[in-house]
Amino acid sequence: MDSKINKINALIRLIEDPDNIVFDQVKKELLKIGDEALSYLERAAKINSFGCQFNERVSLLIDEIHRNALKIELIQWVNSEEKDLLLGSIIVSKQHDTYLEDSLVHESIQSLRRDIWLELNDYQTSFEQIKIFNRIFFGVSQFKCLNKDRYNPDEIDISKVLETKQGAPLAIGLIYSIIAQSLDIPVYGVNLPNSFVLAFMDYNQSNFVINQQNDFGVLFYINPRSFGEILDASEIDAFLTARNLDPNRSHFEPCSNSRLIKRMLEDLMLSFYHIGEAQKASDLNELINSI
Repeated sequence: MDSKINKINALIRLIEDPDNIVFDQVKKELLKIGDEALSYLERAAKINSFGCQFNERVSLLIDEIHRNALKIELIQWVNSEEKDLLLGSIIVSKQHDTYLEDSLVHESIQSLRRDIWLELNDYQTSFEQIKIFNRIFFGVSQFKCLNKDRYNPDEIDISKVLETKQGAPLAIGLIYSIIAQSLDIPVYGVNLPNSFVLAFMDYNQSNFVINQQNDFGVLFYINPRSFGEILDASEIDAFLTARNLDPNRSHFEPCSNSRLIKRMLEDLMLSFYHIGEAQKASDLNELINSI
């Protein structure tokens, strides 16, 4: 272990070498070491007295190591059986906030879950459960969607949205769905073009009882843009028609967690372009194409 630490510190001392060939080799070695080198690089960035070039090179190395680590984490998530939506959302959000605290996100989600759980019981209908959910989530906790054409990264980052209680419909919808599923309420995301709604699945075959036709296994839809307003399939169809879009099953059925996380990555990429962070957007585009 001591030999690895000595190697890392020796490589860090060579970062300021004016010979680019030397630096390229140092960079290669530090990237190979990866996460284990981060704390030493971060400490060096704080206490060094080597000048601007050293600072710039260290900063670039730290960013690249973080990107590589997050890429590996995301690929592992994609290849996992569970594809946990909260974990996927956190991994994407770290593309914006590298030092995001996972534990704080989990605490916020658990606090919201507990507040809603206390109001639920087994005798409530699906509609009653969502009415209660909406009252706590949008009313008491005051979450709201920002209805804009373009969003900044803070409005897609799940950590920031939990903190500010406002964000893009996708981010608000993901938080809503994550909490609902943790309460065994079957609410899943529907990947509508330039929009986002949630589907309450008809696992109890209530549509048959109330004589309501739905070919997609959905009892009703929930619109996070309008504080959880209940929609039916005809309103989704009207939304598509108004935008000259041909309806297909993907517009009415829940999509996979993998697709939701890819959509989150795509929206985050666009948000970086929107604020002029072209390099970060390009890095995300490369990541999207790799999964």
